[in-house]
Formats: sequence, C-alpha cells, structure tokens
Amino acid sequence: MPPKHVSLEQAVADNVRDGDLLFVGGFGQCVPFAIAHEIVRQRRKNLTLCRSGADILFDLLVAAGAVSKVISGYVGNPGIGLAHAFRRAVESGEIVAEDWTNFAMVLRLHAGALGVPFLPTATLLPGDLADRVGVRAVTCPYTGEVLAAVPALTPDVAIMHAHAADEEGNVQLFGLPGDTLEGVNAGRKVVCTVEEIVSSEVIRSRPDRTVVPGFRVSAVSLVPFGAYPSYVDGLYDRDDEAYAAWDAISRAPEKIADWIEREIFGAGDFAAYLARIDAARLETLKRNAGRAAHAR
Repeated sequence: MPPKHVSLEQAVADNVRDGDLLFVGGFGQCVPFAIAHEIVRQRRKNLTLCRSGADILFDLLVAAGAVSKVISGYVGNPGIGLAHAFRRAVESGEIVAEDWTNFAMVLRLHAGALGVPFLPTATLLPGDLADRVGVRAVTCPYTGEVLAAVPALTPDVAIMHAHAADEEGNVQLFGLPGDTLEGVNAGRKVVCTVEEIVSSEVIRSRPDRTVVPGFRVSAVSLVPFGAYPSYVDGLYDRDDEAYAAWDAISRAPEKIADWIEREIFGAGDFAAYLARIDAARLETLKRNAGRAAHAR
C-alpha cells in the first residue's frame, strides 16, 4: 500500500472540494480543528457539514463563509451555550439548517456505511420532525409494524483527528469515538490528522486500537495538538477558556472576522497558530490530561 502520510495542506488540497458534503468527526475529544483551519485557509466554499452533535468547529466554518448547509442534530458551544455565527447565518438565510435528532443522524450515517438506502426505526414517528425532513413510512414485512425509513447519508469526505497512524494510513484512536466511526465508514474519502506517526510494527502490536484501516484513508497528516482547543484522551485536556473566549468573539460578526483573519490567514499553518498560544497554557493541558489518565 502506498504511503498516505502527506502535509495537511496537500491533504486538504487533494481531497476537499467546493460543494462537498463533509462529515466532521470528534465527540468532545479529537475534534479536527487543524483540518478546519486549513479548509478555511484554502477558501473552500459551499460545503454541507454533517454530524450528530456539532461544536464550535461548525461555527468557525460558517463564520468563514465556507458553508451553505448544515445537517445535524445539535450545533452549539458545549458547556457554554449557542453557536452564534451559525444562528446568525440561519436567521439571515445565508445557510440552510436541516434538523434531525442525534440518533437519527447516527442511523443515517450507519446506513451510508452499510451501503443500504435507508434504515427502519421506531424513532421520529411521534411529533412533526419526520414530516419536516420528508421521512417516509415503511411497513415491516415480518410484523406489519409501521416504521420510519431514515435515509442514508454518504459524505464525500470525512475528516477526523486521532492519536496515531502509520505511513500506510492505519488510524488508531483511544477514548470515546461518538459517531466518528459511523461518519468515517460512510465517507467516500477520509482525511485524518494525528498526534503521532508510528511504525507499522507499533500498529500491529495493538490491533484492537485500529479504528480505520489504511485502505479507507485518503490522507493522514501529522499535526500535534491538531484537535486544540478540544481534547485528546490521555494527551491533553480541553481548553475551556478558549471555548468561553469563542462565545464572546462569535457574538459579534466583526470580531469573529478579525479573529479568522488574524489567527488563520495570518498564520502560515496550524503550528504557527499554536505558537501564538502561551506554551505554559498548553503544558498545563497536557499535565491535566496525564493526571486524569493516571486516576483511571
């Protein structure tokens, strides 16, 4: 298998196109912020974002003008409140928001991963959500029960961050995956950043940790702290101050525009962006993660 390890700039340039349906991985941890920064830096447009529950990475991409539609069960600033750029864009009609439940989104992605057109479910039948998103009813051929048919969702590209990979793109992840693996398995392409590139021998020594095999990965890039300000289980903690700061910044369009211009376009790459953050602050996040891992 040819090496999949490339620069993040090349990974995005080769695999993310204007108009793509983009699945964004990460469940509290391992949110792929470095990839999002590069997507903004390369000025991608008209993207449709999807996942079950999304955080401020969606807000960032919306504020940067990269998004035309969002398909999700939740978009917000976890532990803080609203996603202000997202809300403004929906209210103004700049983007379209297609609402599902979190579980229905997981089912949609799972159907895409299985290669089937829909999955039957008893959810969505009460209330009016099914009518608003055009879910159709199906009758079970075995029991006669009427169920909702949740349509498959097959992203053009799935982006994710993980702990490690080898040169062949075999990706290993520790901790909670959320719906990451459903979305990645449904995606036609997979772009991944990792904290560490390891040898194939290391990968083979812990095969139970390989969550995405190399043949499914289009590109893998080494980006330490590539999930910042989210966390990576056992390596560094979430920067709660950064999430709180985003709440203040994102409330004003001019502030968020200035932040994007300064911190993304003004930085040559994600490493340069991280270099602007107090090193002691990042070291504290690493120490906190180490203490939590030791406690477990």
